[in-house]
Amino acid sequence: MVRATNVRFAGGMLYVTLNDGRQVGLPLRKTKWLKWLAHATPRQRKRWTIEPLGDASDEVRPLYWNELDDGIEICHLLSAQSLAE
Repeated sequence: MVRATNVRFAGGMLYVTLNDGRQVGLPLRKTKWLKWLAHATPRQRKRWTIEPLGDASDEVRPLYWNELDDGIEICHLLSAQSLAE
């Protein structure tokens, strides 16, 4: 199961480190579905969690920003990264 181990923001980018050693980076302002995160404060961006497994059949643990009431599924992050390459 691929899951996030760390999240960081630098130079207008979102970087997610995965447990398999990969690092996925996406531009916040150029990625339409990340606009909500682009407009968040640095404090809000730092307050992310990895959601526990739910009832879904896959083993995806999304990243979630409780204060912003939104999150990112790793499968979407990986799909967007492959489109950007």
